[in-house]
Amino acid sequence: MGRIDTLVSELKSRSLVDRKRAAAELGRLGDAKAGPHLVKALDDPNSHVRSEAAFALGLIGYIGGVDRLIERLRDTDKYVRKSAAKALGLLRARQAVAPLIEALRDPVDIVRKSAVRSLGQIGDRRALDPVHDAMNDRSGVVRMAAREAFKRLNGLP
Repeated sequence: MGRIDTLVSELKSRSLVDRKRAAAELGRLGDAKAGPHLVKALDDPNSHVRSEAAFALGLIGYIGGVDRLIERLRDTDKYVRKSAAKALGLLRARQAVAPLIEALRDPVDIVRKSAVRSLGQIGDRRALDPVHDAMNDRSGVVRMAAREAFKRLNGLP
């Protein structure tokens, strides 16, 4: 049994620590074969596992998980929403532009920051106005990320 298979098996462990670690390590290994298993882990009862699985999907470049990541932008846990937004940016998922724009209204600044950064990474000009508006966000971290994203969307260094 290879390392990927062992980690995939650990995603089903009774141990929260093992599931969380397995999801994170699968992301670091970068093998897209783990994608379907990480998508299933997005339904884990524990938010830490869901968060690690979401981010891992972005790290491994698994586009088969985009729809499920979009769903996780509405997760009850702010860290899961943040990780889903980050993953969608890493995947440059154009179909996530509208849901990420909606995430700019999230009550939590780390979610809005991740959403605005991802919109900059995706590079779809439909995001220009919402990203511009985010430059006036009540949170400084969101405003700073919005300025960077706005530059990216306009092709500026």
